[in-house]
Amino acid sequence: MRFFTALLPVALVFLVTACGGKPALPPVADTVPLILAPISKTQTVDARGRFREIYCTVREDHGRTLPDDRPCDEALWRLAEEPSASRRPVDLGKSRLNLRILVVPGLFNDCLDPMVSVFSDALAHLETIGFKTGRIPIEGRSGCARNARLIRDHLLSAALEPGEKAILVGYSKGTPDILEALVAHPEVRPRVVAVVSVAGAVGGSPLADELADFYQSLLMRLPAPHCPAGDGGGMESLRPRARHLWLSKNPLPEGIRFYSLANFADREDISAVLRPKYDHLARIDTRNDGSVIFYDMIIPGSTLLGYARADHLAVAIPVNRSWPTLSAGFMDRNAFPREVLLETLIRFVEEDLLATR
Repeated sequence: MRFFTALLPVALVFLVTACGGKPALPPVADTVPLILAPISKTQTVDARGRFREIYCTVREDHGRTLPDDRPCDEALWRLAEEPSASRRPVDLGKSRLNLRILVVPGLFNDCLDPMVSVFSDALAHLETIGFKTGRIPIEGRSGCARNARLIRDHLLSAALEPGEKAILVGYSKGTPDILEALVAHPEVRPRVVAVVSVAGAVGGSPLADELADFYQSLLMRLPAPHCPAGDGGGMESLRPRARHLWLSKNPLPEGIRFYSLANFADREDISAVLRPKYDHLARIDTRNDGSVIFYDMIIPGSTLLGYARADHLAVAIPVNRSWPTLSAGFMDRNAFPREVLLETLIRFVEEDLLATR
């Protein structure tokens, strides 16, 4: 019985992944004018060269001994016009700032939590090298506004040390949840120094337009242990028009640094459970991770760190470590050097914060 109970969250995710209708044209009145432009023509800072430099240094120093090792060019895509390496040294010592790294998970993550949690492997690694970490629990089936309130409550009640600041790492829907928290609840801003988006659904996903009605009519009625229904707005809040409209009306607060790590993979590197949705998104753009298109992952005006060569699950959720049998059957492309990736993210952010003090 315990085995079947544990598989129920997986069944939920599989249903969401495998089902969907035809894309619908959103109401014209809800359409925010959009452009698709090269990073160099926007206010986004392109830091891919330095990020790769830090990643390669971490890997050469100790990353080869960590699980799922990959050479730099197999872990990170090298897209056109990537800046050159700086050739500056990389500090690999203990944290030089008083920081706490707090991860905010995404859609349905509390459903999977009994089995595996976001960056559980990478957070444990960060602790061994002197960084303080934690997680902010949200409701995996609730909308962004509800989860923004939960993030606010957690940050205000967190026992941070004097002078300690939080780096919020948002995975998938966790990123728009964080952005809404910072805008709607300004009282938390003094406690946050930076936000890092990993596979963030910043611009939503076209899949949400296909799945929202199905989600409301069927999935919200299914009992799922460990993940209550919440306000039921999770999928609705990921519609592209909802995210674009929110971004157009809500400038991000000053005084907090924003960073974006995107990801995508070739079809053969997408896990079986995500491949049907990869094919749906590939009708728009093949550069997707089975859940989100790569250009929808960038926080406007943030620092672009790079593009991981991984699908939406592999980049952050270690199913291959916790449930290898399940991984072999449904998430067969889940192996990825997440410890090296998260360490690189945090070392880059710390270096950037020190440079701008």
